[in-house]
Amino acid sequence: MSLVSGPGRAGATALPEELQLAIEPHVKYIQSLDSRKDELEYWLTEHLRLNGLYWGLTALHLLSRPDALPRDETIKFVLSCQHDNGGFGAAPGHDAHLLYTCSAIQILAMVDALDDLDNLGKGEGGGRVAVGKYIAGLQNRETGTFAGDEWGEEDTRFILCALNALSLLHLLNVVDMNKAVDYVVSCANFDGGYGVSPGAESHSGQIYACVGALSIAGRLDLVNKDKLGRWLSERQVEAGGLNGRPEKLEDVCYSWWVGSSLAMIGRLHWIDGPKLAEYILKCQDPKEGGFADRPGDMVDVFHTVFSIAGLSLLEFPGVEEVDPCYCMPKSVIERVLGRNG
Repeated sequence: MSLVSGPGRAGATALPEELQLAIEPHVKYIQSLDSRKDELEYWLTEHLRLNGLYWGLTALHLLSRPDALPRDETIKFVLSCQHDNGGFGAAPGHDAHLLYTCSAIQILAMVDALDDLDNLGKGEGGGRVAVGKYIAGLQNRETGTFAGDEWGEEDTRFILCALNALSLLHLLNVVDMNKAVDYVVSCANFDGGYGVSPGAESHSGQIYACVGALSIAGRLDLVNKDKLGRWLSERQVEAGGLNGRPEKLEDVCYSWWVGSSLAMIGRLHWIDGPKLAEYILKCQDPKEGGFADRPGDMVDVFHTVFSIAGLSLLEFPGVEEVDPCYCMPKSVIERVLGRNG
């Protein structure tokens, strides 16, 4: 899956008075991304290849086109990114990292191929066990947080990635959940938000990571929902879109980061949903497919998936229901975790 931007541009053609979601152009746009190997940008974004596959596949599932990418090739590529330590890199030959490991497990879960991981995966113990050992080895046993890789960078994003992947593998028992929860709580700020570490500025993306981690841990009771809800709802600007922190421009990807956090704490109704949906649809190229960060800019697969996921949160017609914690179809989460609701 390529991270090449374009060729479409948001708002390149006039949208009808009643804004519509251009499903087929978006499907074709995602399908075309791996065919642009003659473009320099294709190779310059190789470090995001596995993430890009997750973004594109999730978008297709939410558009009710789960078979739009070849399943066998998808599984083969994901497994080719695994290292002997159990972790996954962005592409074959790239170092293992928690971000890519999470995307790999999400992809395999969506295409119902976790058994393929067990049968064909690398690492000590093989399959899920090897992945679980890799992730567990990245936890700081003193503080509870996680490093992204062997080089030790720590960030609250990595806590969510760890718990996300481990829960899908039914292996949450291999890490110290209580310490992970305590660390997330220590990152809470006076304004109700969360940052990358204790004392760091509140940011919508980090809020999603922290609230998502607490959701997986079953500890949303530790969130000051009203205070956080107020901060998040203030991210909506006059144009209808959302920003990541005060005094910043709106960006369509925050339809997900802000919207999902509000959904997890039961405060999604605190923003103007119809106005947000209108803004999201203005960020699409209805002819060539794809979504951009804002109207007039080039489309890319990153903003495409989070636009579609944002529309799903808003229960937009024609979009499958998304799980606000996992950013995966709710039907997949129900199948993998064996739960409803």
